[in-house]
Amino acid sequence: MGVDVILGLQWGDEGKGKIVDFLANQYDIVCRFQGGPNAGHTIKLGENKYVLHTVPSGVFRAGIINVIGNGVVLDPITFVKELANLDTANVEYKNRLLIAKKAHFILPTHRYLDAASEAAKGSSKIGSTLKGIGPTYMDKTGRNGLRVGDIFSPHFFDKYKQLKEKHLGLLKLYPEIEFNLDREEALWFESIGQIKSLQFIDSEYYLNEALNNGKRLLAEGAQGSMLDVDFGTYPFVTSSNTTVSGVCNGLGISPQKIDKVIGIAKAYCTRVGSGPFPSELDNEVGEQLRQKGFEFGATTGRPRRCGWLDIPQLRYSVMVNGVTDLIITKMDVLDGFEKVEMVTSYKDINGAMTDKIPFDIVDRKIETVTTAFKGWQDELSKVQSYAEFPEVAKDYLAEISQRTGTRVSMVSTGPEREKLFKILS
Repeated sequence: MGVDVILGLQWGDEGKGKIVDFLANQYDIVCRFQGGPNAGHTIKLGENKYVLHTVPSGVFRAGIINVIGNGVVLDPITFVKELANLDTANVEYKNRLLIAKKAHFILPTHRYLDAASEAAKGSSKIGSTLKGIGPTYMDKTGRNGLRVGDIFSPHFFDKYKQLKEKHLGLLKLYPEIEFNLDREEALWFESIGQIKSLQFIDSEYYLNEALNNGKRLLAEGAQGSMLDVDFGTYPFVTSSNTTVSGVCNGLGISPQKIDKVIGIAKAYCTRVGSGPFPSELDNEVGEQLRQKGFEFGATTGRPRRCGWLDIPQLRYSVMVNGVTDLIITKMDVLDGFEKVEMVTSYKDINGAMTDKIPFDIVDRKIETVTTAFKGWQDELSKVQSYAEFPEVAKDYLAEISQRTGTRVSMVSTGPEREKLFKILS
């Protein structure tokens, strides 16, 4: 058997958690392959809403194994809080949650560095979530990192202290900020003690043996393709590979093992923080999308920037990831608009039309060309099947499929499991 992949095709917040939860019962193992607690995967079950930052979104499906892969960076403090929420919800996870020994720890001083570095940037902030993600990946690539498996080493505290001292030295380069290191450090070590009772694995061996034994794997990405450190809107990106290539690095599996690549995109676009956003609507329409879509960060609470669907951007993500199936979420947010638009091309610096994202997108404002479609007044959140969609809404989805060259296989009209519909071709 192989590995199917779910990842975001925009700037994150596409609704990946819901899709993973919906599809998880078709798989034996769900794996997070990159990112850290900067992720906020929201799942609504009945009247209850859960936000997962590190735990894979398959945890609410009984009997499903959930693996935190080596490509993930883990903050013990945030992680223990997540586990406490699962305990409160009576979710059994201790026999189903496995952690790769090669995943890296986020230290309190990583968060300290993140906050100090971002504060020093002033108006040039990149919009970091201040979770310590960037500094942790920097230590990973700089070969200074502290890994999860190190907690079983007799030299664990020495390794921790050495890395902490390095960070304290770096902090002298920045203006002082308020950060209670003693308190955070005490909580960090307390959390380390709590997670020692969980199961730790050599994930590359574990997952490849599972595949050899016919198990089905679902790889869950965090953030979105436009935040990929290589292919996103650099430098306004995250510190990991959010595209499909991150699956191999983050889990230790071969590209040959990947089957479906399921890309998730909203019916419009959002972005949190700074950076280029060609289709942004800094007007009443953008605010209407924000309020109707409850577009506020699940992790940070920050209001998201909103805009129409961007076809050149979406085509780019489909291309880079080799997407085989496209799922469109939050289609119901477009209810009630007299017209719905999508960006269908850009103008280059010479005024010529292009559907390619320019290298210098960060350094100049992109002029967009939009195509308008008749809106619909129906409440899509109340429909019971795709057949009940108004024809104009179906036309909008068909246009996305035609322009991206990818089949739209499902559409979501709300956060609940039952509001996800297959589109039969």
